[in-house]
Amino acid sequence: MEYVTLNNGVQMPVLGYGVYQIPDHEECERCVLDAISVGYRSIDTAQAYRNEEAVGRAIKKSGVAREEFFITTKVWISNAGYERAKASLKESLRKLQLDYLDLVLIH
Repeated sequence: MEYVTLNNGVQMPVLGYGVYQIPDHEECERCVLDAISVGYRSIDTAQAYRNEEAVGRAIKKSGVAREEFFITTKVWISNAGYERAKASLKESLRKLQLDYLDLVLIH
């Protein structure tokens, strides 16, 4: 995998796997596990995709160390503002079964 170094020194894979339009949780989990097994380490999801839990289960099941992943999620526009964004990100972390996110975007 090739990486690009961001301004903050974090390395981000140049190729990522997105889970947009994979609402079925079993299918999403399987797809993410397959992507991880062939080398993907950047996974892109969003609150609006309603599949963060499936992504989290796949990451956990993969056996790959968290530090090897670059995980992106997106805050839905209705969760804009400090308090709403903070609460929604806590929920995303819970669903993803993660302690931190590598990139958060406003959707």
